[in-house]
Amino acid sequence: MPPDTDLSPSARRVQDLLDAAGLGHRVVEHAGSTRTSEDAAAAVGCAVAQIAKSLVFRAKESGRPVLVIASGANRVDEKAVGRLIGEKIERADPDFVRASTGYAIGGVSPIGHAVPPLVLIDADLMALDALWAAAGTPNAVFRLTPADLVALTGGRVEAIRKG
Repeated sequence: MPPDTDLSPSARRVQDLLDAAGLGHRVVEHAGSTRTSEDAAAAVGCAVAQIAKSLVFRAKESGRPVLVIASGANRVDEKAVGRLIGEKIERADPDFVRASTGYAIGGVSPIGHAVPPLVLIDADLMALDALWAAAGTPNAVFRLTPADLVALTGGRVEAIRKG
């Protein structure tokens, strides 16, 4: 397939990583924002639950980045995440997110991070046929399966939904 020369640099970086994985995923950039789960679902025509949102936290003691990939319909139980990784977590500020992932908030892809994070994947995503994840910018996404998400990220599937 010819390269997508019209992709922005961050989306191109994600596409290159996807190409290297060889699973046939294609990054799609939209004219409008896909920054929120609701925006992304509307742009691609799927349910909000099918959006695999990448949330970056900071482990309090070690300072390590923690990537939680959650269903767009769910809120994350931060205490459960802390128990699962054996360390309390805190919300990451935009500078930490950019430094650890290489992406800005709203466009954090689940792959290609500058600092390899500890990855937890929302168990609720595993029941879905198809997911959409951010691809490096607030208006770029790519489609994948739950199994692809696990394979691409090396993440642990856990119950992290709040409530």
